[in-house]
Amino acid sequence: MGHMQWKNQTSITKFILLGFRNMNEVQILLFVLFLVIYIVTLAGNLLIGVLVVADQQLHTPMYFFLGSLSFLDTCYTSVIAPRLLSGFFAEDRTMSFRDCITQLFFFSALACIECFLLAVMAYDRYLAICNPLSYNVMMNFRICLRLVSASWITGFSISALAVGMVPQLSFCGPNEINNFFCDMEELLKLSCTKSPLAEMIILVSCSLVSLVPFLFIVVSYILILSAILRIASSDGRQKAFSTCASHLLVVSLYYGTIIIMYVSPSAEQSPAFHKVLSLMYTVVTPMFNPIIYSLRNKEVKGAFRKVVLQNIGMI
Repeated sequence: MGHMQWKNQTSITKFILLGFRNMNEVQILLFVLFLVIYIVTLAGNLLIGVLVVADQQLHTPMYFFLGSLSFLDTCYTSVIAPRLLSGFFAEDRTMSFRDCITQLFFFSALACIECFLLAVMAYDRYLAICNPLSYNVMMNFRICLRLVSASWITGFSISALAVGMVPQLSFCGPNEINNFFCDMEELLKLSCTKSPLAEMIILVSCSLVSLVPFLFIVVSYILILSAILRIASSDGRQKAFSTCASHLLVVSLYYGTIIIMYVSPSAEQSPAFHKVLSLMYTVVTPMFNPIIYSLRNKEVKGAFRKVVLQNIGMI
């Protein structure tokens, strides 16, 4: 019954992911590069998760959210990277309509969750710096768990709403997606009949899920910066800013790419440039997140020495 419903809504049963097909001379090089990035991403994020669980000193709200972000990034990149890697050598680069919608659903959901989780982490830093006396009460483990759970539930709900509109569109050809994954923007371009309601729901959902958390983060950091500037000693100001510098860098990297991609006119973006930006926020950014938090954080480096290096020395 469900299969017949999908079939009636579209005459196209498969899409072709063009990916990097026009770069035959560097296919092997790109495969090795993205494979290394994927392995580093998995290793780095899993390591952060292990350290947060294993080291008692990291059992704080900030590191609980960091561990949640690492788990999220592991899932996020795993939705895209395996298909990207297999596309370099597969002769058949087609993706069924159902598989395309499934990938789009999980990718959209995890992208939404990332936006919400980055906003939650900004709220955590705001409370820690602007309300330090009530921080432990307002950010106890139960509240932290609820905030993370709410991020996941809201992300999947919004993704279900937006992606659920795609089967309402009609696809009668062409069926080539000029990207390495099933991209919402590309699907809207391929739709041969327009559904104003479906397109409006998709546009509003995508705009709200990126804009609202971003504005929340901006307001949080304005208040944080105002509080830091009121600290009398330069050492105190530097210490306060260092607790949120890594998060601010991660936010800038993630949202900077999204802003460049969606704020600049689509007509001025070449397909190659669009793919590079897509790579940045789907594959590259999840790799940099654990690196940024590790290099700029004494507690994480201390936990690494304690948990990993000492255990290696015991072998």
